[in-house]
Amino acid sequence: MSSAPAADAEIHLGGLGFDRGAHLLVQRALASLPPGGRLAVSGLDPALPVHLPAWCRSRGHRVEWPNPADRSELVAVVVRGTADDDRRFGAERAGPALPSALSSRPPPRWGLGARGALLEAGGPEARFDLDDRDLVWADVAPKLYAQAAARQWDPETAVPWDDAFALPADVEAAVVQVMTYLVENEQAALVVPARFVGRIHPHFREVMQLLAVQMADEARHMEVFSRRALLRGAELGTSSAGGRQSLFTLVAESDFALASFLLSVLGEGSFVDLLSFLEQNAPDPVTRRVCWLAMQDERRHVVFGMAHLEHQATVDPLLRDRLRAAIHRRHDALVDTAGLNADVFDALVVLAAGGWHPDDVAAGFERVRQLQHVMDQGRQRRLVRLGFRPDEAAALSALHTRNFM
Repeated sequence: MSSAPAADAEIHLGGLGFDRGAHLLVQRALASLPPGGRLAVSGLDPALPVHLPAWCRSRGHRVEWPNPADRSELVAVVVRGTADDDRRFGAERAGPALPSALSSRPPPRWGLGARGALLEAGGPEARFDLDDRDLVWADVAPKLYAQAAARQWDPETAVPWDDAFALPADVEAAVVQVMTYLVENEQAALVVPARFVGRIHPHFREVMQLLAVQMADEARHMEVFSRRALLRGAELGTSSAGGRQSLFTLVAESDFALASFLLSVLGEGSFVDLLSFLEQNAPDPVTRRVCWLAMQDERRHVVFGMAHLEHQATVDPLLRDRLRAAIHRRHDALVDTAGLNADVFDALVVLAAGGWHPDDVAAGFERVRQLQHVMDQGRQRRLVRLGFRPDEAAALSALHTRNFM
């Protein structure tokens, strides 16, 4: 520098030009100065007399040339303006970054801004219809998401696909039929959260993340159940019209609370009991393993569904009326269907029997009946937790679809 202009700070850019990042150094030096502060800037880049003023104008700063007749020295003084502050005028924080103090109803203008970020004024108003904390939230959501993310498993390595085993043809056929039924149920369990995740305001991102992982869980379950069904080269089993209709009533439900209730609290709660039954009665190590892995995931889904509805029950005195009506509505829609696929019921009996002696079949049949009782008792307990009287919980559980899910 051939002269030292009056300044509060100075910076030498060397040969770095604004086309290669020099503005970052100038911006950093100006950040430490108050409006009106003076920064002496020097450099060797020949384009500096053009690029520095242009950048300063775009940011609201002023440039002074101590020797305006001779700019070959490439020495300038940047006087810090207030544009950087003005740019934040009218900006607001998109709520707290942490989930411990969420907004009860985040505005549309927060939309796709990161929660806790300083939002520049203006921008689109992204509207999400599930924008009420009480409609979607559960305090356990962040913890459940962390657990779910940590417990993802790889279908290729988590299951002993290469373990040697040989089953009688009729037992293998029973496994294939049950696996076919499980795939159908998991398809519905994936579609239901997929319909809602894009409707939730991103302010409640932990719920979105949890539902996204839940969808990934169901995708894995579909994969491993399909793979087990085809492991010995068989074709898939039968798919009943009544079973598909039962599952479609879950997919068609447009209310988030009611869909969570029908799927997670009633359906997946019973599904956990079914997977436990299959894990205990599996005739081979692959079937046993895939059922055990899926059961761990499904338990987590039920926990969130219950926590979400227990929270909503504290703020919505009409929630139980809506849940009750949803059960009756689904029962009426399915009253003329056959219920559980007869092939599936028989396959469960075969697996539980473990043999073809009449006594074995009788024992297997009784175990399946006991499974249905366990499912019913579990539904009743969850309904009581949601505030229903025990007698009403028993009556409502009896109306649940005979297709289990």
